[in-house]
Amino acid sequence: MENPLEEKWGGRLFPKISYTNLLKATDGFSTENLIGSGHYGRVHKGMLSPDETTVAVKVLNLHQRGAAKSFITECQVLRNIRHRNLVKVLTACSSTDYEGNEFKALVYEFMPNGTLESWLHPRDGQLQTRKLNFFQRINIAIDVAFTLHYLHNECQMPIVHCDIKPSNILLDNDLTAHVSDFG
Repeated sequence: MENPLEEKWGGRLFPKISYTNLLKATDGFSTENLIGSGHYGRVHKGMLSPDETTVAVKVLNLHQRGAAKSFITECQVLRNIRHRNLVKVLTACSSTDYEGNEFKALVYEFMPNGTLESWLHPRDGQLQTRKLNFFQRINIAIDVAFTLHYLHNECQMPIVHCDIKPSNILLDNDLTAHVSDFG
């Protein structure tokens, strides 16, 4: 019997999640939990109950032209591919908010060391307290190269990312690189 809290999608099981769950997890999509923003939306850090899993929630700005298409593209790409250096999608939410507006979000595994961009180019006013040594930089480059090789040569249908840049390279606890943002 299938678990009512999970949904099968592309041969994989994904936990079902509601707008209310994401609202609670991110403390109302608060600015304190904002960890990034891009052309199609914003990313918030959140804690999902019951096991208090830390996640990154990418909330699409559906008023932005192309955001809905970006959501669909990212879902289609990420549901069929798996690689240790790709950001891991935990689930998605396509629902309505409390005002009846369309709401779409992707929930990703949280990367505690942020983006490669933040390591290479700290924002104005930030001291560069973290530095990558030569070997860490080489390992990150190798991780990205392995990912691109996988996408171009090992997927059933080759995938071209089209937006590889330091802000789309996320780093986990061990500074292992994960390619993100397939919209």
